[in-house]
Amino acid sequence: MSNVRGKDTQPERLLRTSLHAAGYRYRLHVAGLPGSPDLVFPSRKKVIFVHGCFWHWHQRCNQGQAPKSNLKYWMPKLEQNKRRDCRNVRKLRRAGWSVLIVWACSLRSEAKRQRALRRVFNFLD
Repeated sequence: MSNVRGKDTQPERLLRTSLHAAGYRYRLHVAGLPGSPDLVFPSRKKVIFVHGCFWHWHQRCNQGQAPKSNLKYWMPKLEQNKRRDCRNVRKLRRAGWSVLIVWACSLRSEAKRQRALRRVFNFLD
């Protein structure tokens, strides 16, 4: 598990590249904000999290399904991740930030990526 990256993942880099090419500027992983969001747009008071489907337990994706083995370890860990994500989003919203979550599966194919980018652009504008 030490090889699992928390920052600069491929889905995150794909989104960052597209946003930068479109002229958006952002800060990365601001530690002072709850959950250290992946992309922070301070002047717009908006943040974006790019969540991996397995680690953040995306229920609508086959990557987000519960593991088949070692359930005593994985289930509490994934549930705790989910609770922590909700807590961080709640804290950010209370502080006046707008929050968008982009799932890794929405960036896999070109067609899905274009839909996700439209959603991100609408969120930022």
